[in-house]
Amino acid sequence: MPALIQAFLDDASSTYTYIVYEADGGPCAIVDSVLNYDPASGRTDTAQADKVIAFVREHGLHVQWLLETHAHADHLSAAPYLRRTLGGKIAIGESISKVQGVFKNLFNLEPEFRVDGSQFDHLFAPDEIFHIGNLKAQALHVPGHTPADMAYLIDGRLILVGDTLFMPDVGTARCDFPGGDARQLYASMRKLLAFPSDTKLYVCHDYPPEGREAKCQTTVAEQRAGNIHVHDGVDEAAFVQMRTQRDAGLGMPTLLLPAIQVNVRAGNMPTAEENGVTYLKIPLNQL
Repeated sequence: MPALIQAFLDDASSTYTYIVYEADGGPCAIVDSVLNYDPASGRTDTAQADKVIAFVREHGLHVQWLLETHAHADHLSAAPYLRRTLGGKIAIGESISKVQGVFKNLFNLEPEFRVDGSQFDHLFAPDEIFHIGNLKAQALHVPGHTPADMAYLIDGRLILVGDTLFMPDVGTARCDFPGGDARQLYASMRKLLAFPSDTKLYVCHDYPPEGREAKCQTTVAEQRAGNIHVHDGVDEAAFVQMRTQRDAGLGMPTLLLPAIQVNVRAGNMPTAEENGVTYLKIPLNQL
């Protein structure tokens, strides 16, 4: 039986969360969940995650995995909330340790914060095989946007590409975050685009041009024919030049500072201080 997939769009961060499953009543994986966060007030809420919970319960699903494609800079992960409510293992690529090392220094995190990925329940090695019930899945290491980006190949037929490729008329992910590398991203995208032409690709974000509604799914053939940044015929040198120039003009994501210091902790908040309040840090003049 082919994999089924349900998408949930968070309008505030333009993020797609996915539930991947084989049939009602069976195991599932939740990919790239969102915890709502208001930067003006510093308040969180679970409205978006609760939509995912409602679907899981409606279809009688059992959460096996809470997958992250990378440590996101544009939203906070709801994985710990979902694990408390539904169960499942929080998993990410093993190179998250590199990202943790960079941001432990930037945020001057507590000495006991470990940079070995131990905050997560499972760390995927490149090309590691795992299962969602009877569905065979493979964790593909696709660095470039960050050193730890993963894509998830499901049942040999579809790939959750994270922040590598966007819809063809939007292009590709930025590479100017710490540890990002446009050459690595080019190689990662060519790796994904070497799959059969009818392979379905599910993006983590969509930023549609005016007049088009948000979409989450494309194909290898559509990307190779029409991606504005990396269609067939665009070589590495041309892509790196374009990506470098484009990134130089981009502003920082609104939620980068709160999101990263939460997401390198597998979505957990820092330990509350003596007054019982949890605080996030803002490093001045560093980014």
